[in-house]
Amino acid sequence: MPRADRAWVGAYGAAVCASAYGSMKLAQALGADALADKDPLPPDLRERLLARDPLFVTSHWVLAVAAMVGVVVALATVRPWGAAVPRRLLLTITWTLGIFMIARSIGLLGFGFVGDTLLLTGVRPPPSGHVALAHELAYWDLLLWSPFFLLWGVCWITAARWLGGHRFTRHRGRGRAREDGRTGRAGRP
Repeated sequence: MPRADRAWVGAYGAAVCASAYGSMKLAQALGADALADKDPLPPDLRERLLARDPLFVTSHWVLAVAAMVGVVVALATVRPWGAAVPRRLLLTITWTLGIFMIARSIGLLGFGFVGDTLLLTGVRPPPSGHVALAHELAYWDLLLWSPFFLLWGVCWITAARWLGGHRFTRHRGRGRAREDGRTGRAGRP
């Protein structure tokens, strides 16, 4: 697949993942369950989440808005209007989000493939009194959340890698941004 095609797949993939995640968080903010009971949280936090604690409701709103911003950022990496956004800012955001999401999916942040596997194999003990719930949530995380965050992170990294090697410039007389590669010159007509 040509590099420019990978960039579009990465950017639009990140936008779709952000839309899906944001839609879920918006639904949760508005009172829907929307997989909230499958969130791999410690038992006390899970109870607060399911009881619609105001802190969690607020966090759902914040995450829904952040996801909307994520859609715009993802599209800014490949759309001509994205040239108005400072390139270093886009690079910083896309690389940071990609690395964070991949680290989360692997388990460097407590959840993910490693943490779930350690819990399910008995290497890491589950919270006392919540063994069945911990195993259920680990399965959900292993089969849904971790792959989702891995896909989302790979999309961000793909968009970031392309953005790092390309830039948009205005082509005189046509009024639209054009991809010019690493040279900094306008592309072919």
